Amino acid sequence: MLALSTVLAVWAPRRHPGRWTVIAARALALLIFAGWAGEYVADVVLGTWSTQYDLPLQLTDAISVASIVALWTRRALAIELMYFWSLTATLQATLTPDLYQTFPSVYYFTYYIYHVGAITGGCLLVLGCRLYPRPGAVRRVYAATFAFTLIAGLGDVITGGNYMFLREKPEYSSLLNVLGPWPWYIASTTVLALVLLVLVKLLTDFVQRRDHTLATRAPT
Repeated sequence: MLALSTVLAVWAPRRHPGRWTVIAARALALLIFAGWAGEYVADVVLGTWSTQYDLPLQLTDAISVASIVALWTRRALAIELMYFWSLTATLQATLTPDLYQTFPSVYYFTYYIYHVGAITGGCLLVLGCRLYPRPGAVRRVYAATFAFTLIAGLGDVITGGNYMFLREKPEYSSLLNVLGPWPWYIASTTVLALVLLVLVKLLTDFVQRRDHTLATRAPT
């Protein structure tokens, strides 16, 4: 599903650009909102919601909000946040999910809706519609990540929770398992996050340069 949706998100706007991309982006924004908000609704309905686990203090929450704003408004900063976060943190969370529920639980569907939706949205706007990040995007995204981490850390202190896995690693296998014990994996993740953001930027710059080269060679 992830591979198919991202390929279509890149190929279709390039092959058939037009007004439909705006409609498709906003439809995807609504889908992400439904999955993200639906998870909180399910917590309330099932009586499992708590401040210790269910405040919107995971990076996934920030990514979902950024994705909804980016897909609906196409604001540059929101696009940058969605694109870089989705191709780093969200991709890792999708490949190694910290998910307690399995199919056909409602949480299974909500989890993959907003995770896959964010990745698809990033590919759609940046690689498909060619709304490339501005100079300094890595610096802005990294600063935003650091700021949100501080907020999540404060939430952990107040609630005793484990938002952004700052107090302990996730129960299920993830990239954090190979980054050392607490608290060293936090420092390792800080460095790794910057490396991944730079790698995504280099890949994106390559695609953008290729687009420019092809455009200049195209017959007029």
